[in-house]
Amino acid sequence: MSVSRGRSATPVSLIVQKYGGSSVADAEGVKRVARRVVDTQRAGHDVVVVVSAMGDTTDELLDLAEQLTAAPPAREMDMLLTAGERISMALLAMAVSDLGARAQSFTGSQAGLITDSLHGRARLVEVDPHRIRTSVDKGNIAIVAGFQGMSRSTNDITTLGRGGSDTTAVALAAALHADVCEIYTDVDGVYTADPRIVPNAQKIGRISSEEMLEMAASGAKVLHLRSVEYARRFGLPLHVRSSFSHHEGTWVIPDPATAHDISEGITLEQPIISGVAHDRSEAKLTVVGVPDVPGKAARIFEVIAAAQVNIDMIVQNISTTRGRTDISFTLGMSQGATALEALEAAQGQIGFDSLSYDDSIGKLSLVGAAMRSNPGVSSQFFSALSRAGINIEMISTSEIRISVVTRADSLDEAVRAVHQAFGLDSETTATVHGGTGR
Repeated sequence: MSVSRGRSATPVSLIVQKYGGSSVADAEGVKRVARRVVDTQRAGHDVVVVVSAMGDTTDELLDLAEQLTAAPPAREMDMLLTAGERISMALLAMAVSDLGARAQSFTGSQAGLITDSLHGRARLVEVDPHRIRTSVDKGNIAIVAGFQGMSRSTNDITTLGRGGSDTTAVALAAALHADVCEIYTDVDGVYTADPRIVPNAQKIGRISSEEMLEMAASGAKVLHLRSVEYARRFGLPLHVRSSFSHHEGTWVIPDPATAHDISEGITLEQPIISGVAHDRSEAKLTVVGVPDVPGKAARIFEVIAAAQVNIDMIVQNISTTRGRTDISFTLGMSQGATALEALEAAQGQIGFDSLSYDDSIGKLSLVGAAMRSNPGVSSQFFSALSRAGINIEMISTSEIRISVVTRADSLDEAVRAVHQAFGLDSETTATVHGGTGR
C-alpha cells in the first residue's frame, strides 16, 4: 500500500521497524539504530519504530524482583518490566533528534494497543493507532515501546509476554496498513538452525508463513509465534534482518491470496526441509495412574484450560497398574507450578495416583512444507537421531513438522546431527552480531 504525506504529493511507503534488545544494548547501539531509522526516512519512507528493552534489562529486572519476593504481584511486575521499553524509546527518540530528524516516543497505551486484563501474557484485543498516524503525517518518526499495552476494563498497564515486541510491531503494521514490517535482530535473518548451536547453519532467503509458524512454535526465537500468526492473518510480509549489517535478510511471505504487492513475482524455494528448531523452555508433566474410563482425559485438560496453561505435545501410555493409564504432556516451564497446583486440587475428582514433573527435557523439530509430498523424511530423521545415540521420549507430527522430546543435555547434539543428516550445513560460518542468548 502507498500513502501520501500531507506536505507532499509524492507517494511514499510506510515501513514499521522493530529493533530487539541486542540492537539497542548500549549507547552506541542506540546511535547505530538511530542512523538506520533516519536514513530510512530520508530515503522517502514514513517510519514507525518499535523497540525492546536494552540488552538484558528485562532479565535484570526479573532478577531484581526475585531478590525481593518469591511471588511478586502480577500487576506490579508488569509496571516494572514495561520500564525497560520506555527507557529505550526515549533514548532512541533523543538520538534521532540529534541527527536532525523529528521523533516522538509513545508507550504502548499511547500508541493505542488495547489488551485483555491478563497480566504477564496479555492478548491484544484492539489496535487504534490514530496518534501514531497523526505523528507520522506531521513528518515525525514515531517510536513505540514494545511488549506492552493497556487493559480497557481495568486501565492497568499489561505486558504481552516474552517476545511481545515482535507482536507489537506486526499489530501496528497491520493497523497502519504498512507495506512491510522489518524485524531487526542480532543475526542476518532466519537460519536453518540456531547459529549459536550450528555455526554453519544456512540463512534462508525466503520462507512461507506456514513454515515460519511451525519454526516459531517449535522454539526458533528469531520471531515470536504470535507475530507470525498476526502477519499471516493480515497478509503482511515480514523482513527479518540484522541491525548490525545491511545484508538482505529473510523474507517471510504470507499466503498469496492475502499478500501485499511486495510478494508478487516472488517464487518460494521449496526445499524438503526448511530448518531444524529446538526448544529448551518446556517441561513434561505426567499424570500417573488415571482411571482408564471415558471422560477422565477430558477432565484433566479442562482443569489445565481453566488454569490458562498452554500445552504442546500429548502422549497417553498404558500404566503399570491394570485398568489405569498415564497421560503425559509438555508445557512451558513458567507455567509448571500453575499446572501442578491446579491438578493437585482436582486429584480427588479425577482419581489419578500421582503427578511427575520433569524440567530436564528438550524439544527438537524438523520443519519443511515439502515433507508432505516426500516419503522417507521420518525414516531419515529417526535414523540420524539413532546414529547419534539420542533417545526419544515423545513424538508429535503435523503435515510439515516432526517433533520429538529428548533429554535437555543431548539436545544440542541432536540438533547438529539432524541438521547434517539433511544436508543443511553450509561451507561458511553464520555471523551472530550481538546478544547473550540469555
